[in-house]
Amino acid sequence: PLGSKLVKDSSASNTAVDDTTGASGTLYMVEVDNTANSAIVYFKMANTDDATAGTTAAHLVLMVPASTKMSYVFPTGIAFSTGFSHWCVTEAAESNTSAPSSAVVARYVTS
Repeated sequence: PLGSKLVKDSSASNTAVDDTTGASGTLYMVEVDNTANSAIVYFKMANTDDATAGTTAAHLVLMVPASTKMSYVFPTGIAFSTGFSHWCVTEAAESNTSAPSSAVVARYVTS
């Protein structure tokens, strides 16, 4: 599969970024750069065009260790039928709204 859209958020935080591609699609790859933080972060994505961190249930949660850049590849893709929204927090709990202390850079490829 070949993705056709690249989303980059140079400051992923506890504020959801909604409808990043403007359409439904398939997610193929996510890269999260947490090298600026000395604590774990959780990058969350929801199949919606309107999310709220701490309220909206994430459809995908990716844990990224402290001081690390991680890439996650989904060879057959993950379908998002409504849209792509994302946010980044410091704990895995759905109710968590704590922002990382430093910038987290997130990129993902969709079709």
